[in-house]
Amino acid sequence: MMASVKRACLLALLLLLTMPACLAGRFFSPAWWQVPTVSPTISPGYTPTRATATASPSPSATTSPEPTRPSSPSPSAPAPSATEAPVERGTPTPLQISVFEELWRIVHDEYLYPDYNGVDWQALHVEYRQRLEAGLSREEYYKLLDEMLARLGDDHSVFLSPEEVAEEDAEFSGKNDYVGIGVVTVAFQERSRVSVILVFPDSPAAEAGLRPHDNLLSVDGQPIVDEQGVHTQRLRGPEGTPVELLVQTPGGAPRRVVLTRRRIQGSLPVDYQVLRTPEGLRVGYLLLISFADDTIDEQVHMALEAMSAEAPLDGLILDNRQNNGGIDTVARNTLAYFTHGRLGYFADRRQHKQWLEVVGADVFGSSRFPLVVLVGQDTISYGEIFAGVLQDAGRAYLIGETTGGNIELLFSHQFADGSRAWIAQKSFHPTNHPEQNWEETGVIPDLTVLSNWDEVTLETDPVILAAQAYLEGLQ
Repeated sequence: MMASVKRACLLALLLLLTMPACLAGRFFSPAWWQVPTVSPTISPGYTPTRATATASPSPSATTSPEPTRPSSPSPSAPAPSATEAPVERGTPTPLQISVFEELWRIVHDEYLYPDYNGVDWQALHVEYRQRLEAGLSREEYYKLLDEMLARLGDDHSVFLSPEEVAEEDAEFSGKNDYVGIGVVTVAFQERSRVSVILVFPDSPAAEAGLRPHDNLLSVDGQPIVDEQGVHTQRLRGPEGTPVELLVQTPGGAPRRVVLTRRRIQGSLPVDYQVLRTPEGLRVGYLLLISFADDTIDEQVHMALEAMSAEAPLDGLILDNRQNNGGIDTVARNTLAYFTHGRLGYFADRRQHKQWLEVVGADVFGSSRFPLVVLVGQDTISYGEIFAGVLQDAGRAYLIGETTGGNIELLFSHQFADGSRAWIAQKSFHPTNHPEQNWEETGVIPDLTVLSNWDEVTLETDPVILAAQAYLEGLQ
């Protein structure tokens, strides 16, 4: 996973069309003394991997996609503000002090938990202001602000440097552009391998026949996972250069595959196919690993059309087990294919409510046919809310494991130097069971079925087999 970015697949959009005009104007042309812009409707459960900390793997897996962004800042990354000339360490600029103070104030006034998770926020102001005034390099300055937010201990709130903001915006817009083999993976460190989640169409990986659940054991004779960590960066390299992989499909023998790296561009793909159950039902299978690309909802629409072209579907399996969440608008637009109405609300620490409302958009019966959503420990953020509200509304049957418990709503605060803070400011409550706290309990499936992604194939996965059996039982 790239050390230069705060997370792999979870991104966010400033919904300028929903902003009051004054906020939108200030977003486009802020002066350094102005209050930073806040977007009123933003993605919940954004869970960055901070560059300033070492992430611990979850019991099941640590998400570790092949880098889908340049390892150095994008050419479009904003330069330091013209109002802030380079300075020697030991001389914080007025802009740096202003951003620090405004970040501290936003948390003080708007953070979801009024007790700041037991942290003395006033004392932290004194501690970090002293460290700032003692002198920091530009890189150290941005790490300091992220570290201060990390002290809240919610694993969600995060501070991004201008370069990281540019990378985040580029990924959200579906502008993957890197040289590699074209896979998204998840790491299983305890078994010394990474497993393929998605394969980009027309990529070297696709041409070599790699499929979801295939395990990568080594790259050019070097372990892809060892005691030093996960080394998916070894899949990257100059365009046109060969890379040798040791690949193992669950249940099969390891095999060597040689691919030629090339440029991978475009949106994160949505994988789908029609499955035939033992009793002959036509069941759609659709894999959703993110709502962090603004083409995902459109791709889901096209997948539903494609799977229904030959004949109507008898049911649909939505595989949400690797869904790290993403953007409010993308998740809502995807939910609209399967349900509608008020599905729950977000509440801040003052108990002000913001409803999650969806206008239905049926695609070849998608709002009516039986629906199974697969969930697991790596289902977080809007991945959780997506599954949970479908269950709460009685629209879907959930199979798998309890989700990660990460459904806080983050607000985006944009600063004049091009940096950005994501602050947890609201929590989610489902319509029919508002007393449930998914942040604490996760979303609990209707049927618990255990399965390790790297030890099964689509055909042998007990969770998918259980979903097929459930749909057959409805006939």
